[in-house]
Amino acid sequence: MTTRIDDLFGSLQERLQASLKVARAVIGHPGTKGDACEGDWVGMLGMHLPARYSVSKAFVVDCDGAISDQLDVVIYDRQYSPLLFQHGTCLYIPAESVYGVMEVKQDLTREHVLYAGEKIASVRRLRRTSTAITHAGGTFKPREPIPILGGLLATTSGWTPGIGAPLVAALADLPRGHEIDVGCALDAGGFEVGWTDAGLGPVNASDAPHALVWFFLRLLTRLQALGTVPAMDIGEYAHHAGTPRLLNPKDP
Repeated sequence: MTTRIDDLFGSLQERLQASLKVARAVIGHPGTKGDACEGDWVGMLGMHLPARYSVSKAFVVDCDGAISDQLDVVIYDRQYSPLLFQHGTCLYIPAESVYGVMEVKQDLTREHVLYAGEKIASVRRLRRTSTAITHAGGTFKPREPIPILGGLLATTSGWTPGIGAPLVAALADLPRGHEIDVGCALDAGGFEVGWTDAGLGPVNASDAPHALVWFFLRLLTRLQALGTVPAMDIGEYAHHAGTPRLLNPKDP
């Protein structure tokens, strides 16, 4: 007996769509409705991505104290970077640990593409450190920070066609640093964007029935290509914890 992978993801897509449609139809308050949709996407990604990736709604901070906008979905590492602060569901994650950030919206529109780009840019502009990693065989040298993936997730599309020329036109207007790399509108399709030094490159998309599986596999491929995030230089953060005092045995 064999099971096609698109059948498995098709079932997952149906369940996710059903959950998001309930939030859209039943929950009246826009903020509460948004929280429910964000929670569905965070839960789906957290359950199906490899265990090396953590997924949460969070703020991202750097060693200089700069802070991003709050991101609906942050994909981050917990092996080399700690959580800086957590109170309930409010998380503050160091910039060095971030693989990707995504905005969640009810529908895919030009306004939401540009808004998501600004949210993504608020993370990419943060300063990221890197330090050596000691292992059993020696030391890995500090590595350059990885490119941070940007994404946009929606239940439906406000365009006709849902994934087509209007989306490409909106993506082309994103400034440098605001680029969206992957996205999905569950009732229209998934999309992946190529970027060049000159700006927008090829935009590939799936059909609606394969929106979720196509998006997820393209996201996973992008994450695999990034490798592992660099280890954060904790010393760069330490100066915010106060100035050290040298103790003298003769002090009272």
